[in-house]
Amino acid sequence: MEKNIQENIQDLKNNKKFGKITILFLILAFAFVVFNQFQLFNLGSTTNSGTIPTGLAVAEASDIIPKGTPRIYGEEFGITYNYVSPDNPELADQAISFLGNLDRTIELTGTDQERYVDITSQISCEYCCGAKSIIFTKEDAENLKKNIVAAIEAGKITEEQAKQYKRNAGEPACGCAHSFAMRGLAKYLVKEHGTEFTNDEILEELAKWKTLFFPGQMVAKAQILKEKGIEFNYINLGSNKYRDIEKGAQAGSGMVGGC
Repeated sequence: MEKNIQENIQDLKNNKKFGKITILFLILAFAFVVFNQFQLFNLGSTTNSGTIPTGLAVAEASDIIPKGTPRIYGEEFGITYNYVSPDNPELADQAISFLGNLDRTIELTGTDQERYVDITSQISCEYCCGAKSIIFTKEDAENLKKNIVAAIEAGKITEEQAKQYKRNAGEPACGCAHSFAMRGLAKYLVKEHGTEFTNDEILEELAKWKTLFFPGQMVAKAQILKEKGIEFNYINLGSNKYRDIEKGAQAGSGMVGGC
């Protein structure tokens, strides 16, 4: 299994349609530095764990954690949901890195970009960082624009300095590996399989991987949803629709893959 992931990663790097990874990565790295200075992210920290430390029975947890091969793209990538597991951290890191490289190398334009923004605005990586979404939303971009204008008018920055702070909807808003992976998968499905997946189906796929990344927290959240009579589905579980509903409840802290 590990060989499949490594071969796919190499194929991805050699595929010209995805561009030059190194250059794009450096650009993204610079963007994160500037963004952190301007927005002052409050990054949280979690620890890796090989268990799912919740009060739920194993049978209940097994009903929530995705299993098997993802439809269409699973066979294309040679990847299954089972690759991300606390039982094999090395393979999990390889899978997360592979999906993350899609974010660094795929560029979207036009209606594809609009779809991407609509989908990824609805999900966050709240167990790694405090960003409200894995991307800059349209609202974020507008608010940032207003803040920049106000800063210019107050004489705090110049027009020239303001250029480095400007951001567009769809740019990364969280720098953890899990966010890269979710953004990468979203870009790939929109670009390569946009007619085979609806927006909700793509969001559901992102939520499934998020459940694999944070099994402890997500299993505990599923229990809270159940107690409140909310239908279980991966959008309800992993999107921002019920974000923080589990606050105040005892939740697991297990995380698969590094932030």
